[in-house]
Amino acid sequence: MGPRDRLRKAALDAGELARETAVRFGVDKRLAPLLPEPTRTPKRTFDEVKADLDSLIGLGDVKEQVETHLAFLEVQRERSRQGFDNITLTHHLAFLGNPGTGKTTVARLLAELYGAMGLLEIGHLVEVDRAGLVGQYVGHTAARTGRAVRRALGGVLFIDEAYALTPVGPRNGDFGTEAIETLVKRMEDHRDNLVVIAAGYPQLMGHFLESNPGLRSRFAREITFPDYAATELVQIAHKMAGDASYTFADDADPVLEATFETARRSPSFGNARFARRLFEQAIEQQAVRLATTPGLRTDPSQVSLLTGADLKAAATIIGR
Repeated sequence: MGPRDRLRKAALDAGELARETAVRFGVDKRLAPLLPEPTRTPKRTFDEVKADLDSLIGLGDVKEQVETHLAFLEVQRERSRQGFDNITLTHHLAFLGNPGTGKTTVARLLAELYGAMGLLEIGHLVEVDRAGLVGQYVGHTAARTGRAVRRALGGVLFIDEAYALTPVGPRNGDFGTEAIETLVKRMEDHRDNLVVIAAGYPQLMGHFLESNPGLRSRFAREITFPDYAATELVQIAHKMAGDASYTFADDADPVLEATFETARRSPSFGNARFARRLFEQAIEQQAVRLATTPGLRTDPSQVSLLTGADLKAAATIIGR
């Protein structure tokens, strides 16, 4: 490495350290665009967090697997309290599913559950992707990945689209492998105070998990998140509307269900994200309808009502 490269490396490392310090101590969050602040919520009890998990629409098999995993961890912890020798535990998980199937939401709740159970000191979530782990030259990736791990200690490191660390095809000049090697070591070093959840498309995640001889064995479970059924997406749309103080007219549900039934279900189908896009587009169409109909804008029963016509117009625009 020449003098210019060393100066460039020092400048980049100094910049990252400044951003990390800004995030950690709240000096100036504008300095930390590449290192989002950990999701830290006030401590809640196990039962409070579990109630949130149970209330999620659909995801029956996911909830069952999570409950089984938590029950196993709780029994092992109790055995340890009583002086029994336990098997070596790993808490790391792989989430396999298409976009909008609840992977990030479940990961956030799991972080809280681990914290409430005392398995993790804090129970916060640090979300990263390839850009947050992979650097620009040899050695930079290990440092960047190490910093992400340190921010997640006591909580969960959630790696979204983890398969991007192992792109299919030629890898000349790609440092994704270095990030995985660093992660494998840190997952073992911090077994008792760190949980890594890797998430992404099912097929591509298989390639990711096989990319390193020790990677797949580091994950306790591989949990598959199925696409939502049309009826579940209708429920999700109703929840989104309720959270935003909107209601659907009586003629809305048939339109919602028909739209979700006929939506093209490719691997990139957005699931709950598609439902949100439809809902937000329907709000815009409602605004156009109210603006062109005298008197409706001042009617409290109308300004929060979304009709089947609003949804049909929204679906048409999305379909374009």
